[in-house]
Amino acid sequence: MNKFSIVFSVVIGLLLSACSAERELVKDGNSIYEIVLSDVADVKQYQPALELQRYLAQISGAELPIVNEKDQNDALHKIYLRVSSKQKKAQLSIKTEGKNLILSGGSNEALKHAIFEFLEHHLGCRWYSPTVEKVPIQRTIILPDEIDYSYTPDILTRTVHSKLFYENHAFADKLKVSYEAFPYYVPEARVHTFHRFMPEEKFYKDHPEYFALRGTRRLPTQLCLTNDRVLDLVKDSVASYFKQYPEASVISVSQDDNQQYCKCENCSAIDEKEGSHAGSLIHFVNKVARAFPDKTISTLAYQYTRKPPQISPEKNVLVTLCSIECDRSGPIEDKCKDFAQDLIGWKKISDNIRIWDYTTQFTNFLAPFPNIETLQPNIQFFRDNKAKWVFEQHSNNPSELFELRSYVMAKLLWNPDSNLENLVVDFTDGYYQEGGVYVKKYVDRIHEELSKDPDFFLFLYGDPSQAFDSYLRPELLSEFDNYFNQAEKAVLDSVELLQRIRTARLSIDYAILEASRKNLTKAYSLVQENSDGTNVANAAILKRLSRFEKTCADAGIKMMNEMGFAVDEYVRNYQAAIQIAVIPNKALGKKVVLGTQPKKYANEDPQVLTDGALGGNGFYANWLGFEGTNMEAVIDMGKEQELNQISLAFLQVTNHVVFFPEQVTYSASQNGVDFVKLGTVINDEPLNKESKVNDIKYFNLKWNTMSARYIRIEARNMNKAPYWHHAAGLPTWIFADEIIIE
Repeated sequence: MNKFSIVFSVVIGLLLSACSAERELVKDGNSIYEIVLSDVADVKQYQPALELQRYLAQISGAELPIVNEKDQNDALHKIYLRVSSKQKKAQLSIKTEGKNLILSGGSNEALKHAIFEFLEHHLGCRWYSPTVEKVPIQRTIILPDEIDYSYTPDILTRTVHSKLFYENHAFADKLKVSYEAFPYYVPEARVHTFHRFMPEEKFYKDHPEYFALRGTRRLPTQLCLTNDRVLDLVKDSVASYFKQYPEASVISVSQDDNQQYCKCENCSAIDEKEGSHAGSLIHFVNKVARAFPDKTISTLAYQYTRKPPQISPEKNVLVTLCSIECDRSGPIEDKCKDFAQDLIGWKKISDNIRIWDYTTQFTNFLAPFPNIETLQPNIQFFRDNKAKWVFEQHSNNPSELFELRSYVMAKLLWNPDSNLENLVVDFTDGYYQEGGVYVKKYVDRIHEELSKDPDFFLFLYGDPSQAFDSYLRPELLSEFDNYFNQAEKAVLDSVELLQRIRTARLSIDYAILEASRKNLTKAYSLVQENSDGTNVANAAILKRLSRFEKTCADAGIKMMNEMGFAVDEYVRNYQAAIQIAVIPNKALGKKVVLGTQPKKYANEDPQVLTDGALGGNGFYANWLGFEGTNMEAVIDMGKEQELNQISLAFLQVTNHVVFFPEQVTYSASQNGVDFVKLGTVINDEPLNKESKVNDIKYFNLKWNTMSARYIRIEARNMNKAPYWHHAAGLPTWIFADEIIIE
């Protein structure tokens, strides 16, 4: 025996004797353990082993060797990493045998989960975001004498729609969620696929009979599901997609995103017999599924197809049940009983259920949206009703408390029975550190206030303006704002922590900006009055808008909503609103008489058009809506005045059938009877398939100064959506707000 071998044996002996009383994985930065993989381990096992090695070294300074079984050192204790055929595919286990530690799973993925469970629950590691983690430093790592832990997640495919996971696979691994929204799917056929299989541009002109009968006309809104040729064409398309993507095991055969289903005699007969519009859909999808027995055919139980039919889906049909209509102010079982009953009904006829849940306000990503306390009971309800696949559709792009929400949803999908309070505290303390206590106070307080308003409908397509007499009352906005002032003060010495706090603060900044657009209070208003009676921009709001813009830029936040309305567009529109607000408006507060009746929002009050509050980028925010009819309004200035300019803003949200008017005509009168046409402003951005989804447009007109008391406005509505739009044939909306007359 050479000298090195003698010294090595002595050191090992000393370490072994030191470990005899306790299970010391590492002692004073040294370890007598090695990480052992099976001899047939592949890269999918080796990569997690490297992660385990790296974190052990980061914690203790000890770098354990990674070896295969055939190369293991008999003098060392082991951390065995095993994939076991004796375990369920998703099952993981962490256990001790003698001095050895065994981390195992029924699959490579389950083994990976076992490693991160061990690092988190036994060594105290936390992963809050792709760039923020907590790794405790301890030169000595002592484990319990006996560990025997096994866990099989109830929800097998867990997806949080967040770019934090999609763009950072290592982070997704640590939180145990999927890398993409639709794993296993054909990438070009994941949802709303009827138009992909049979595009209107290719089929509608020559074969309108392939499409939905609506009244007396066929429209390319949905397919006719009882047309045999449609079935053949869809099966051909499905086969083509699977051939193009042979690695994919799932394809969606699902309705397009509208409620314009086929009402032909054959489709209607099936739906009536089945007691649901899902009847004709499932009959159709089952036929497709039988043609591809080795693949999964996904379809939707969504809006008009959400109610279960009597017919059972084929075993290889994946039913995706969508909760889009639900009130998010409370658990689905309490606030959305129809959905709850539908899920229970689908459970009775299918063992293959996927949940598509919604967790953000899609019209306002950055708005306060107090639904965190509903996440757990909802996920538990999905779990209890056999949902093995849950897709939590968050914003993907950054939204209110984006990192916190991504973290909490991932944790709850992994273990629906986790302690929610502990999860939130763990995150706020770890991610925001000294400022975390104030972020937590905000979270608790806003949820408390919403709970006091049981009639409030927290809607995915809502707007903060709906809550200005509820959980976003002016006094509460000031209170929330103060929490973030305190949070910022607590972390002033850290540029990084200050950025995290300011990013979390964006939702309150946004709510205050929107409150100020409505002139909610003297402090929350766009303008302030000088001593000479002239209006100037509110300096505090300008400062807040500037901070909002900078924080978004620093955090890489670009989108305000799912319609593609960008932060820079929002800022420009807001600046334009301030410029308009400071204009001496002769129409302010003047009486408005409507010649056509509005149907939506602003309490259908015509005076909203001259109240000084300006409409935002969502249709709830101070807009007056007219459905399927023109807008006709007359403003009474009270007396004759010299006038030469008028402006009126209109909103566009194309996916909600809200379009700009085709034209706006302005006329003037001295007596309210005899009107003289001042001019017509043509919409120079007529609707087409490429139109911006979300936008605001000002219809401005100037004329030679004239004396008038009355101004008449006539805005021409399109009346019906064009044939290529998903709302083809349905009445269209125009939304108007704030008449400015100079």
